[in-house]
Amino acid sequence: MQMTWKKGVGIAVVIFFIGYFMAVWWSVAPDVIEQDVYQQDNGSQVTGYATTTSLILTVEALLDKPGGWLSNDVTPPSILMDNMPAFEFGAIEQARDLALIMRKEFSRSQSQSTADKDLLAAHSKLNIEHTSWLVPSAEGEYRDAVKLLKLYRARMIATDNPDAQFYARADNLNEWLKEIQKRLGSMSQRLSASVGQERLNTDLSGDSSASQSTPGYVAQEIRTSWWKIDDVFYETRGATWALLNFMKAIEVDFADVLKKKNAQVSLRQIIRELEETQQSVWSPLILNGSGFGVVANHSLVMANYISRANAAVIDLTILLTQG
Repeated sequence: MQMTWKKGVGIAVVIFFIGYFMAVWWSVAPDVIEQDVYQQDNGSQVTGYATTTSLILTVEALLDKPGGWLSNDVTPPSILMDNMPAFEFGAIEQARDLALIMRKEFSRSQSQSTADKDLLAAHSKLNIEHTSWLVPSAEGEYRDAVKLLKLYRARMIATDNPDAQFYARADNLNEWLKEIQKRLGSMSQRLSASVGQERLNTDLSGDSSASQSTPGYVAQEIRTSWWKIDDVFYETRGATWALLNFMKAIEVDFADVLKKKNAQVSLRQIIRELEETQQSVWSPLILNGSGFGVVANHSLVMANYISRANAAVIDLTILLTQG
């Protein structure tokens, strides 16, 4: 009986360490996609190829990384993991935003033109709940979206098929940048709330005639739950990873627009700030020290890079509008 008990404990310990090392391996984030991947093999560069390819490769990287898509797994060790699922959610949210803008703006010449059928279907597929594991599963729908994006890309680069287009203009690029501003602003606020802060209500600032449905708080204490601090951090890390991939593609497809507006440096500044968000995290835990305390606060460091990237996005938006 004693030997059986010891054998059972030994097996449990072995299983625990196997699960632990699998979880560590599966928690390794995918590499940032290099810009030279967005160049076509034949030497010519069709407008829209880089942006579409960046969206395809970003989604594929999420699905094909070690462990695959973990957000909807219901078995150990992935069901016990939260950092990588948070990373996946942040990244897929950015993919959804870009797919939406491609459907609404980049692929349409004017407001009265119709949406591309493949982009319409791909955007719908990407919007499935990321935790869905029954039929249809999240990863199954995302792979279908990749196939549809590849069909759109093939039609777009075919010289004998003018139906599929990608329009690189300052106005439609601005529409995407406006969405990014909102995303980055929200990320910065959530990260900053790791230490708790009192926020004054500025909802109606700037318009004396503005109104809202019900009265809001004059001031409100905002603090991220201790249990959610690492989730917010890794969700932001995933979002900025995907956004970095997309920005590098935008630099290729919108090169002429950026050059005309003298805005290349502004875009490179955004890319530089986003690259800083992907630095290695050497601490085994996301630390949450006070702003000027002895212990580091990883959330505030990330919020700093996000705020600087957002400021550069705002500058780029102004240049595209007025430059």
